[in-house]
Amino acid sequence: EVVMEEAIREIDGVIDEVRTELGRVVANKHLSNTRLMEENNKYEELASNIELAIEKGRDDLAEAAISKQLDIEVQIPVLENNIADCGTKEKELESYIQALQAKKREMQDDLKQYRESNKEAAAVSGNGPVTSENTKQSVNAKVEKAESAFDRVLEKATGLSSGQHRTDAQTAAQVSELQDMAHKNRVNERLQSIKNKMNG
Repeated sequence: EVVMEEAIREIDGVIDEVRTELGRVVANKHLSNTRLMEENNKYEELASNIELAIEKGRDDLAEAAISKQLDIEVQIPVLENNIADCGTKEKELESYIQALQAKKREMQDDLKQYRESNKEAAAVSGNGPVTSENTKQSVNAKVEKAESAFDRVLEKATGLSSGQHRTDAQTAAQVSELQDMAHKNRVNERLQSIKNKMNG
């Protein structure tokens, strides 16, 4: 009976840990949603400012605004992917909590039946409670299964590898220069496109 009670407390501990992880995921999702809305608003505001700068003959200001727009365009898919990932993790964690709660109820029922059977046996034989090694093994197996489920949750939620690759300094500098060149080219192309649209 002591072993069974301890196993149920272990399940409670696992549920609390999963709930903590769920809270972190939900908070991350909320922050990403807020950031996405802010970036979309900035993007729309920049679009209006670009046209105003061109009308005033300030191509330099228009280029700066276009450059900022391109930066936002890179960030938006990252935020959207993070929101989607958090949504998936949130559902997984909620499912694990439900499964663990169901397992806890099952174990509580087992404990109740065990106590009742001990009372019946004691009444018939006049002896103390009957211990069952099979019952202990069954409860321990259930605890191990619940902990295994929790480990899978943690691995899925936090065990992502970065997959980063190292490069030498010269290669990194050349790649950076190429990226800057491509970025400036996109700014000029978009500026010309906006001018053509306004003139047309």
